[in-house]
Amino acid sequence: MLKTFLTTFLTTLILVSCVVSPTGRKQFMFMPDDQMDEMGAQAFANVKQQTPVETDTGLNEYVRCITTAIVQVSNSPTKQWEVAVFRDDSANAFALPGGKVGVHTGMFNVAGNQDQLATVIGHEIAHVLSKHGNERVSQEYAVQQGLALLQALANPQSQMGQTVMGLLGVGAEFGILLPYGRVQESEADSVGLNLMARAGFNPKDSVVLWQNMSRQAKGEEPPEFMSTHPSHTTRINDLNNAMNSAMPLYQQARTSGRNPRCNL
Repeated sequence: MLKTFLTTFLTTLILVSCVVSPTGRKQFMFMPDDQMDEMGAQAFANVKQQTPVETDTGLNEYVRCITTAIVQVSNSPTKQWEVAVFRDDSANAFALPGGKVGVHTGMFNVAGNQDQLATVIGHEIAHVLSKHGNERVSQEYAVQQGLALLQALANPQSQMGQTVMGLLGVGAEFGILLPYGRVQESEADSVGLNLMARAGFNPKDSVVLWQNMSRQAKGEEPPEFMSTHPSHTTRINDLNNAMNSAMPLYQQARTSGRNPRCNL
C-alpha cells in the first residue's frame, strides 16, 4: 500500500510541478512557496546565531540601499527584504527564500563600488526569484527521499533538515555552501544582470567584478569541467555577450530617474 501511495504521490508531483524559469527553462518543483519561505527564514536565523553579525551602520545601509533598488524592479512578492552583513573574510554572499540577503565583509574587498556589489546581490536575488532552491530541494528528494522531506521540514535542526537548508544556498555549518549547478549559475548571472541594469546599476561593472574575483582566486580555480560553476573566463565572456541587451535596460532606467546612490 505504501508503494502504491508513493507512486501516486510522485506521479502527481511530476504532473503538477513542471514550471518555467525566467529564462524559459523547464523546472521541476513541488514545494509550496510559503514552505520555502519558512525554510529560508529558519536558515537565516541559524546563520545569525552562528556567525558574527556586522553592526556597522554604514555597511548595513550600503547593502540595504543596493538590495532595495534591485527588489523594486524585481516583481518580488516580498517587498521588504531583510539584509544582514556577516563578519567573514570570504568574498561571499547569499540570498534565501522569504526575502533574506546576507553579505560577508570579505566581499567588500572584491566589489569596489555599488555597481560591482549590485552584480553580486542581483545574482543572489536572481537565484531566489528563479526558485533555484525549490528546484534543488525537489530534485534531491522527490524520488530518492519521498515523504522524508516532510519530516525534514518539521525538524530543521536534524541532519536531513540541515541538508535541506543547504540546498537553499547556505550550508548546515554556515559558510559551507552547497553549490548551484552551472545551468542555475548561468541563469542567475543572466537574470541578475538584467535586474541590476533595470535598477540603474551599470552592467559593465559585472565584468569588472568577475575580473576581480578571478584575480583573488590567484589561479586556484579548478578546471571548468571539474566544477559545478562556470569558469571565471566563461562567466566574463557570457556577461560581455549579454551587454547588447543589458545596456539598453540600464540607459532606460537612468532616463526614467533610476539613479541609485549607494555609498559607504
